[in-house]
Amino acid sequence: MAKKPTPQDIHEIVYRGEGFYLPLHTLVEGRDRSGKNFKENIILSHINCGGSSFWIRHSVHLGEELKMIIDLPKRLSEDRELKLIIKGKVAFVESPKKENADHRVFIAFGTKYIITSDEQCNEKAPFMRKKDKTKRHLNTD
Repeated sequence: MAKKPTPQDIHEIVYRGEGFYLPLHTLVEGRDRSGKNFKENIILSHINCGGSSFWIRHSVHLGEELKMIIDLPKRLSEDRELKLIIKGKVAFVESPKKENADHRVFIAFGTKYIITSDEQCNEKAPFMRKKDKTKRHLNTD
């Protein structure tokens, strides 16, 4: 079981570097606290090289792995529709202040990611599964 991070841990994990506060459309996939798989469309709150934060309806466990499929802005991708696919582990969950409100989730990214066109997204995304040993990913190590 993951230990509860301190506020300093969260700062170091998620806010390494400057980061961006861009309203990026993102699909988040994972397992909720009841063990059910979910997919939820969100607007990304913050992203940098170490992780990101966002608000979701589903409640998730610390340490749970989530996959994010982020729509990249056309101005950053020469007017092509590109997506960033990246996985990360939940480092912190901020409980909602009101009943039935969204949870703020902070995730720490892994080292593998892929940038793909919108059309190829569904074809290439399966390589992110742990059993697949193909080298169609970029490694930030």
